[in-house]
Amino acid sequence: MHFPTGLTNCEIIAGNRVLFIMAIEDEYGPHLRSRFTPLMTGVGPIEAAVTTSLALQHLHQQDALPDLAVSLGSAGSRTCQLGEVYQVASVSWRDMDASRLGFAKGVTPFIDHPVDLPLHTPLDLPTARLSTGANIVGGEEYALIDAEMVDMESFAIARACQRFAVPLMGLRGISDGPGELNDMLGWTKLLALLDEKLSHAVDMLVAHLGSRNLSP
Repeated sequence: MHFPTGLTNCEIIAGNRVLFIMAIEDEYGPHLRSRFTPLMTGVGPIEAAVTTSLALQHLHQQDALPDLAVSLGSAGSRTCQLGEVYQVASVSWRDMDASRLGFAKGVTPFIDHPVDLPLHTPLDLPTARLSTGANIVGGEEYALIDAEMVDMESFAIARACQRFAVPLMGLRGISDGPGELNDMLGWTKLLALLDEKLSHAVDMLVAHLGSRNLSP
């Protein structure tokens, strides 16, 4: 059943409020549609930060913050297997670079956060580190990134969740990476497969929550 909030919906799973967060409809296929209604953020870290923060603020005002948020969708990778789903072990922000002022690359100045923000990994699925940025990564650009996967939203979602003390986990299906990404087809051709595989991961989460108290 859905938890009505006006701005978004939390799913009630084994007595827990779970907020599923995705970027765009293209990644939200029939398998996932049969399981939950997500908060759609739009593409990129700014859209993700604004949308997630507004939604969590609204839920906070309703005294209905989620017990768990789940960011899911596609990711690029040059090392992870195409078409497979990974849990996000940690997420970093590849756009932030204040190293000229003595800050570590990836750390926001004057905010106490590590380069890699650890996320919850409660499922029996492989894990990989994720890098968030405002650019589409392809080809040799992967060599410049200290992470196994790339996306455009998760770090922003993680920071918004931190502000409201909401635990976050991430699930990413690998849609592209080896070789150069030249067009939309290079990204979309595996989305139907990833929709199915991500839905299986969601089923694993439902089973996990049903078998114990929420302890990602």
